[in-house]
Amino acid sequence: MIKQEVNFPAEPKRVYDAIMDEKEHSVFTGAKAKIDNRVGGKFSVWEGYASGENLELVKGEKIVQSWRADDWPKGIMSKVTFLFKKIKNGTKMEFIHEGVPAEFEESIKEGWNEYYWKPLMEYLSRLK
Repeated sequence: MIKQEVNFPAEPKRVYDAIMDEKEHSVFTGAKAKIDNRVGGKFSVWEGYASGENLELVKGEKIVQSWRADDWPKGIMSKVTFLFKKIKNGTKMEFIHEGVPAEFEESIKEGWNEYYWKPLMEYLSRLK
């Protein structure tokens, strides 16, 4: 299981929206995203590298998704949970990724930091 915490310089709703809006997601990652931002809606991000379905959405508070990478063995699905909490200077995000195949865990863990949290931090900082 991958657990990460990141503080962002923006309100929880702003962070949530950047992740769940396909246009904003595409801008901050620099890769095409398709996101149906309703419960039961499908998503495909990073030009189709990762895809899944929205299982639970609470605007500005929580995102739970089934999630898989296209290079994983067929039939393997994991679960990601984003929890957003307001803090003094923005948002504390707790992130949990369960069910990642062991051989991919380290690269996925690094990938979240490198390809999501860092560019999202830069994106949100520019919007201030």
